[in-house]
Amino acid sequence: MSSPETSTDGFALFGSWRPADYIEQRVKQYQAWYDKKAVTAKSSYLRMRTTIVLGGVLVPVIVNSAIPYKDLIASVISLAVAAFVALESVYHYREQWKNYRSTEQFLSREQVLFLTGEGGYKEFKSAPAAFIYFVERCEGAIEAENASTLNVMTLAQQEAKPVKANQAPPHI
Repeated sequence: MSSPETSTDGFALFGSWRPADYIEQRVKQYQAWYDKKAVTAKSSYLRMRTTIVLGGVLVPVIVNSAIPYKDLIASVISLAVAAFVALESVYHYREQWKNYRSTEQFLSREQVLFLTGEGGYKEFKSAPAAFIYFVERCEGAIEAENASTLNVMTLAQQEAKPVKANQAPPHI
């Protein structure tokens, strides 16, 4: 007969992860994923902002110059600037970058505090209780980041939808 902590085939399931396993298989995996996503979002944000700023600076110079096809060139640059401004309001790269980076940094900090027994972990009398607290904090941060990203993307979709004349705007 198997206990509640074991499966029918005898392998322990419930509470079977050791701290080293959890850190290696979950925390470090998410840290690497958040780091990669933060780098990508930051790069996209900075490219878009650079294009917007440079385009905004170049258009008046081009319009006031004597170069051939200046109207066409200014129009193309203005179109690119407008497109990037619109895309930034859809993708929210800055918010994504901040969310991913702050979550990655939180996981790193929490891991150090847990491994050194500092911060909130000083109060625990047993290592298993400290580990449960560590897991709860890490999983809570991951869950909060997921909710934040979904919220940013959902709000962006709601803002992009046209409001019908007889429809009330969504409440935020």
